[in-house]
Parts: sequence; structure tokens; C-alpha cells
Amino acid sequence: MTAPRFTVALAIAVFAAACGGASEPKDKPARGAAPEAAAQAGGAVEPAIQAAIRKALTERIPKMPPIDEILRSPIAGLYEVRYNGTEILYADATGDHVIVQGSIIDTKTRTDLTEQRMEKLLAIDFSQLPLKDALVIRQGSGTRKVAVFVDPNCGYCKRFERDLAAIKDVTVYTFLLPILGPDSTAKSRAIWCAKDGAKAWRAWMLDGVVPDPAKAGCDVAAIERNLEFGRKHRINGTPAVLFEDGTRKPGAIPGEQLERLLAQASRKS
Repeated sequence: MTAPRFTVALAIAVFAAACGGASEPKDKPARGAAPEAAAQAGGAVEPAIQAAIRKALTERIPKMPPIDEILRSPIAGLYEVRYNGTEILYADATGDHVIVQGSIIDTKTRTDLTEQRMEKLLAIDFSQLPLKDALVIRQGSGTRKVAVFVDPNCGYCKRFERDLAAIKDVTVYTFLLPILGPDSTAKSRAIWCAKDGAKAWRAWMLDGVVPDPAKAGCDVAAIERNLEFGRKHRINGTPAVLFEDGTRKPGAIPGEQLERLLAQASRKS
């Protein structure tokens, strides 16, 4: 998954903005204040600090998208700035300094707190998925459920499909998401229009059996709807995996981890 073009421009702009020198954060915490600030992570930010951050970032960063929300981070004096719906950066109380790429790690629990936050922002309600637009593969009793967004020419998707095919007791909803070029679109249409789309999908992904071209007149509107759904929910890479509890994971998840996530999601749902 590639970083948004804005991120690169932002990093350059931030360097230029910081060259003029730094001012002292207005809400610099007293010694020993960190635990209290950490407890307030995700809490509301004073209007004056919000205004200072918004003003600084909007004026100093070219093409800065509108800021959706500013919240306290787990680190005293550092604030989470959310924009474009699901993208975040961190800023000090004046907006003089920002962290564009990077994670906040809780060293006590070895937890990536930024990753946890992103998972919440990217979560999708499983019950809201347009399942009619997916290929359905039932393995075993199929009591557990998982949805995958995949491109037929994605190498990581093929690797993931092999691990997925080995999982017992799961219903897989496969959403064709051709984002890698015209051939991906042609293959997606051919698979969707096959007599048994799920069988054609597995044959191609696991055994390299090229699907017959889609016949004229076949309704492929589902693929366009999948692409629109992907744009709406910022699914920019494949495979993207969605579990019953709304948890969303990018990339080819190894079989053992996939089994754990399925079991965990099944207990929560």
C-alpha cells in the first residue's frame, strides 16, 4: 500500500515550517504530569489549543486537507490530528512541530497504540457489507465469517488465498476489487460472469487456470459497486480482510494469525 501523495508533500512542508525555530508549547506539562495526560488520551482538547493547531497547520502546510478532529494522544503535550476521515498525524500544542509518519508504542504492554487507533477508524460494520456483490465460498460448516477485498493479479492475494483455503469452518465473502490495471478488470469480470464464480476464482488463484472471457451482456455492475465501496472506505490495497467484529487488517495474513483473528472475532460478534 503506497502512502498518500499528501504525506510526502506534508513532510517537505513541515521541514520548511520548522526551520524558523520552535516556540515553547503553551501547555507544557509539569514534571510528573504524564500519567494524567495518558489517562485522558482520546479526550477533548481545549478550544485555544485546537485553534492554534488548526491555524498553524492550515497556514503553513500547502494543500493541508480540512482537519476533522483533534484529540489528546497518550503522550502529554502531543495531540492527534485526524484528517481525510481516517488519516492521522501528531502535533504539539502550537502546531509548530508535527509527526507525519510513525507510531506511539506503549513499552509496558508492547502495544502499538497508533495501530489500535487506526483499526478503530478503519473498522467497517460487517452487517453493512453488500454481500450480494461478493463471491461466496463456504468451508466446513461456515459458521464463522470473513470478507476479503482482492485483485486477481495481486501476488499477495494469491498467497493469502492458499492460507485462507486451508481454514476450516468459515464462510468467505470475496469482493473482487480490480485496482491493478485493465487485465485485473478483465479477469474480475470473467470470474464474476463464470457459471460458478467461486470455483473460477479459486481455480485461477490457486492453480492458475485462466477464466473464460466474460460473455457479452453479463451484468458486471457489482464490480463497479465494489470499487466505489473501496473508495468510500479507503481500501487502497489488496488483500484487505474484514472480520465479523469489524476489525480490518491489510495484507496477506499468515494462516495461524488468521485462525486466531477468526476465533477472536467470532467470540465478540
